Amino acid sequence: MRAWLVHPDIADRSAARDPAAALEEARALAAALPGIALAGAEVQPVARPRPGTLFGPGQLARLGETFQAQDIGLVLIDGPVTPVQQRNLEREWGVKILDRTGLILEIFADRAATREGALQVELAALSYQKTRLVRSWTHLERQRGGLGFVGGPGETQIEADRRALDTAITRLRRRLDKVVRTRGLHRAARAKVPFPVVALVGYTNAGKSTLFNRLTGATVRAEDMLFATLDPTMRGVALPGGPKVILSDTVGFISDLPTLLVAAFRATLEEVRAADLILHVRDIAHPETARQAADVEAILADLAPAGPGGIPRIEVWNKIDLLAHEDRQAAETRAARDAGVAAISAETGAGVAALTRQIADALGGARRREVLQLDVADGRRRAWLYDHGVVEAEARAGEMLELAVHWDATQAARWRAL
Repeated sequence: MRAWLVHPDIADRSAARDPAAALEEARALAAALPGIALAGAEVQPVARPRPGTLFGPGQLARLGETFQAQDIGLVLIDGPVTPVQQRNLEREWGVKILDRTGLILEIFADRAATREGALQVELAALSYQKTRLVRSWTHLERQRGGLGFVGGPGETQIEADRRALDTAITRLRRRLDKVVRTRGLHRAARAKVPFPVVALVGYTNAGKSTLFNRLTGATVRAEDMLFATLDPTMRGVALPGGPKVILSDTVGFISDLPTLLVAAFRATLEEVRAADLILHVRDIAHPETARQAADVEAILADLAPAGPGGIPRIEVWNKIDLLAHEDRQAAETRAARDAGVAAISAETGAGVAALTRQIADALGGARRREVLQLDVADGRRRAWLYDHGVVEAEARAGEMLELAVHWDATQAARWRAL
């Protein structure tokens, strides 16, 4: 379908984001949805949003002529569009309207590969559709007769449709509650093993999946595309000279992420809340890297607060291979001085070895040697030590075993908690 992209540059919001950068991000979103041929894109200044149409009469006429001349069937509006505005614009232009929330939902629906992901997308889509019922279609306001307890006398079609959506949403929420409980059981099982969990978070297309593949040798989908990863992926990996960890790749964040999606993907993001360490992966070569980082931090502040008692973090400056020589040197110098920053290229592998050492240090600090005594019958705790690769020597003394181990404080604490 031929589509046209419009980014409304609303006057009182212009200071928040650079319109050109916002348009490019919207282009990338459109490119992530198959079946769309983007014929054009533009920034449309809006001094005063019109309640009924968003744009003024002159803009409506000019855009309508463009859409007709270009044979446009779908108009993507990079921002929120009310149900009334959507109805009026579709009537005015004779095209289908999709706002930013609708576009992201379409991408998620296309990409969700697991049953859990599909449920989350369906819940968000139904919640979105429910908002579209409010004053959006006049034909839904006609009354129909009731039969028994289904649809009382005088119930309007819009009320019946809203009730049907409420029923479907309730059903989906119950099923997702089971997903949350299942994830909780999985986390409890991992805590008994236990391996530290390292969660990769960051703006969409920052390179999280590429780094995940580099560290684990996995083949998770990694493309130069927004929302290439939707479903959480977890793999065990042994850090060189450090502990074994579980690495978790999560869905990417984006500015103005629809509230519906934040709520629907809460179960997925619970993995971040349960992590022992968070790697905030940034595309350091992106012109808006600072704003992207701020958007991620705003969501993390709710999920996993930093600071004393919070989950430790490492800020991973990815894609240094795309920086100019001077900028790359500055990034690498900063990373060498700051234990909370790593400068890498997940694509080429530059700096990844140093990052793994930072991860090991953050999880346990300095490693030390210690001699442990175990009853020979205590096979479970002995197996834990070998599974984590911390045993250097073992000797038997009567009914006891003496094991020389080389481990960090986190490993020692976890073993003693068994």
